[in-house]
Amino acid sequence: MQDRTPRPEELEPIERAGVDELRALQLDRLRWSLRHAYDNVPHYRRAFETLGVHPDDCRDLADLARFPLTGKAELRENYPFGMFAVPRERIARLHASSGTTGRPTVVGYTRQDLDTWARLMARSIRASGGRPGDRVHVAYGYGLFTGGLGAHYGAEELGCTVIPVSGGMTERQVMLIRDLAPEVIMVTPSYLLAIVDEMERQGIDPRATSLQVGIFGAEPWTEDMRHEMERRLDMHAVDIYGLSELMGPGVANECVETKDGPHLWEDHFYPEIIDPVTGAVLPDGERGELVLTSLTREAMPVVRYRTRDLTRLLPGTARPMRRIEKITGRTDDMMIVRGVNVFPTQIEELILRTPQLSPHFQCVLDRQGRLDTLTVRVERRPGVTPESAERAGAALVELVRNTIGVSVAVQVIAPDGVERSMGKMRRIVDHRRAG
Repeated sequence: MQDRTPRPEELEPIERAGVDELRALQLDRLRWSLRHAYDNVPHYRRAFETLGVHPDDCRDLADLARFPLTGKAELRENYPFGMFAVPRERIARLHASSGTTGRPTVVGYTRQDLDTWARLMARSIRASGGRPGDRVHVAYGYGLFTGGLGAHYGAEELGCTVIPVSGGMTERQVMLIRDLAPEVIMVTPSYLLAIVDEMERQGIDPRATSLQVGIFGAEPWTEDMRHEMERRLDMHAVDIYGLSELMGPGVANECVETKDGPHLWEDHFYPEIIDPVTGAVLPDGERGELVLTSLTREAMPVVRYRTRDLTRLLPGTARPMRRIEKITGRTDDMMIVRGVNVFPTQIEELILRTPQLSPHFQCVLDRQGRLDTLTVRVERRPGVTPESAERAGAALVELVRNTIGVSVAVQVIAPDGVERSMGKMRRIVDHRRAG
């Protein structure tokens, strides 16, 4: 892999600033954002007054803990435009979640918000190892989903050549990578595996392509998955983090020189870690739920948004901003099987330790009588015999039992037996809800 570390002079001044300077900037921007939300969003005025707090009560960053938390329920209750803090004629663009579990959450951006987003995405791509002049293959979905357009405008802001492919049509993805020779690809990790499988079916060596950097987000993935992608493609695999409620992708990003967890762009987002049950703020280094407050958003300021992502805050390394430990689970994708907490990423990690098994898998939850059951459906790798795969499946059962402490069934199936996703992979199939 090529060295893709940015030169110090290529970084923005805030990326080289001291912690004291950063905290002073955060406090100034936080006080503005709380005032902006209170003055212009009726929901926040009511929520602040219910708790007996006022924006002027924020005299220190620690005072933020006195203010109300925001969740998806509050966003949906104010659907579609109730959380906006500017007149609708100032809204330059709308994005929205899929709304598969209820009303979608609608997010608005002013022209300045879009400029900020583009700059933060450019910062993220540069941190990942992207350079001006690189060709960037964008395989995130375009449309109301924030991934495609966020990546697109960030790459243009950095001075890259954008190849706006979007998701789907995997054979065409391979053709364009082969013919247009991009250095960077931005895609979900599960869909990249589908692209690599297609390359191999066509007799193309993925390690011989032009790709130097992969920027992967929109779903949790493990260090073992990083090693899998870097081994199969001979490129840097870097994590990008974001969520539409705060902006989209580009809230945080790993640095290619360290790959030790995404650095939060703290000049625009203030992080806290809370106990997901009590809501109490936890000190840096303790694992809990990530809560984020926007510091510069005009159209839709967000105060203490519960991301549902489980992580911890760590000191900065390649940048002064704090890092979040790589997201490997969410409070809403945790499976509780016979009293044991299980995350899909734990299963993925163990599968990737089993050479005969591929990372294409799903967790199928069911119920027998009063007991929940978990079956892991996983593909064997091409060239692995059914007999060898059966032995690997039995080994995985033991790995899960010994590592996670729960008994599961493992069903090893032929290659291409697990449904492919053009975006986020559907890791959990819950048949209990149908009963």
